Amino acid sequence: MSAGEKRTAGRGALEEIATLSPGKSVEIRVPYVGAVQAIAGPRHTRGTPPNVVEIDLDTWLDLTVGAVSWDDAVDAGKVGASGVRADLSAYLPLFRGSKNGI
Repeated sequence: MSAGEKRTAGRGALEEIATLSPGKSVEIRVPYVGAVQAIAGPRHTRGTPPNVVEIDLDTWLDLTVGAVSWDDAVDAGKVGASGVRADLSAYLPLFRGSKNGI
């Protein structure tokens, strides 16, 4: 998969989580790809959101297809998550598949 295809897949997955889990309580950031607000709960409107998840593109794609679990990614230090709502384990994977099948 080319770098451009990966970025497109990453943006699509961000849009999908925002569609499947609408809300404004968690900001999910994938640097150089995009960010969305999702998950029902208290709405954030100004400044740095209280619940932020930051994930690199490869880890985000792995999480969305179930190639790695949330807990494993967090334990490996591949996920930056702050705030009481920043655990996305209940929302992932978004798609079923394998890392090679993205």
